Amino acid sequence: MDDRAYIRRQEEERAAFEALCKRCGACCGRDDEPCANLAADEKGNYYCRAYETRIGPQVTVNGCAFNCVPIQEVLKFSLPCEGCGYAAEYSAGRCL
Repeated sequence: MDDRAYIRRQEEERAAFEALCKRCGACCGRDDEPCANLAADEKGNYYCRAYETRIGPQVTVNGCAFNCVPIQEVLKFSLPCEGCGYAAEYSAGRCL
């Protein structure tokens, strides 16, 4: 596989993984201290207002600093919440 094909495959796999997200907001602190970028649409689906630039320093709605990390990093240290789209991938060992 050449470099371009490898990179394309990685991008496709990342997009497929991202598509598993059900936009519940739990990873973004919906029930605790939510990220200041967490918002909900008119249907109650959560989304990140800074999704493309979310990785790295962020703040909560109360101004506490934290680092946003890829979901794979979160799943290394905590189980997905009930109903999470990543739960099946996590239990199959594909999130790590």
